[in-house]
Amino acid sequence: MDPVKIIEIKKSVFADNDMDADLLRKELKQRGVFLLNIMSSPGSGKTTTLIRTLNLLKDRIRIAVMEADIDGDVDAVKIREATGIPSIQLHTGGMCHLDAEMTRQGLAHIDLDHTDLVILENVGNLVCPAEFDTGSCANAMILSVPEGDDKPLKYPLMFSVCDLVLINKTDVLQCFDFDMDRCRKYIRKRNPRAKVLPVSARTGDGIDAFAGWLLEKVNNWKQ
Repeated sequence: MDPVKIIEIKKSVFADNDMDADLLRKELKQRGVFLLNIMSSPGSGKTTTLIRTLNLLKDRIRIAVMEADIDGDVDAVKIREATGIPSIQLHTGGMCHLDAEMTRQGLAHIDLDHTDLVILENVGNLVCPAEFDTGSCANAMILSVPEGDDKPLKYPLMFSVCDLVLINKTDVLQCFDFDMDRCRKYIRKRNPRAKVLPVSARTGDGIDAFAGWLLEKVNNWKQ
């Protein structure tokens, strides 16, 4: 009897997506549009952090937001009402991540000719979103203090693919066994190049630094 044929589908899927993502990045570069992919676990404060940041930047650059979820439009509505910035909801049909083609479909509903920055809030998940290149120009993730300082050790890929790590909810540091220096060390172990910014979306502490980082990225992308 002939041996069972094994097909490496996973490798093929990733390879095709990587090519699509590279092509999408080139197209965004040509149009001068910067795409930031933000990832985190549910409840980390992505949307609240975005609202604070968008209100700091909306009078300086042209912004649009894509909110990805398995279902619902809560976040997209919240962003639009709190900032006045165009926001669309992407339903993934049960999938726990976005890939480059799904991102492209969302971008088709945004007026890119009048946009400098598109922020993609990925599905809340520390595993799947890190595996798929969305075609973004940079990746950021949010780690909240209540989640613990050991997450870079438990979810290495997420931290290794990010250009920026925001450590959110620093206003409750005294309530949790979270060591900021230890967390920074763990992040450096996974990704020495990642920038780490402690922030509090509730109080606004550190959000100006995030806004400044993002503005610099957008301006450099257009050169």
